[in-house]
Amino acid sequence: MNKQGILIRPYQKSDFKEVMRVFETNVPEFFAESEGEDLIHYLNHEIEDYFILIQENRIIGAGGINYDDDQITARLSWDFLDKEIQHQGAGRLLTEHRIRYVKQNMAIQRLIVRTSQFAEGFYQKLGFKVKERTADYWAQGFDLVFMEYPALR
Repeated sequence: MNKQGILIRPYQKSDFKEVMRVFETNVPEFFAESEGEDLIHYLNHEIEDYFILIQENRIIGAGGINYDDDQITARLSWDFLDKEIQHQGAGRLLTEHRIRYVKQNMAIQRLIVRTSQFAEGFYQKLGFKVKERTADYWAQGFDLVFMEYPALR
């Protein structure tokens, strides 16, 4: 996919350092420092479908999809952009790509995201609805906002 000079492709292990660099541009504003270890564990052990955004031969963002054991629920996972390119449409591009990807799997009936209050508005603009929230879930000052995409099917 190519839009705005951005390429989206599947994550490769050789992307690890650059993905971590992009993540670090979001700490502490959007992610708690302690979440870096969680991301490392995810990248090494929990990836199912994970994509990176490349612009001008540089990784500028990443985001994944994981699938629940019920085999009908998909979750958007670990998405973030280089802080320098936020609010320019790349996040929308990545999220819309993942929504289309999930829609191709007819077994999936539900798409959710577990995010923070900092990204809640972004997901609402894309059609996600808040289902519940838990204060200080990720870390002090980082609430869990559980959202669902109602237009999947």
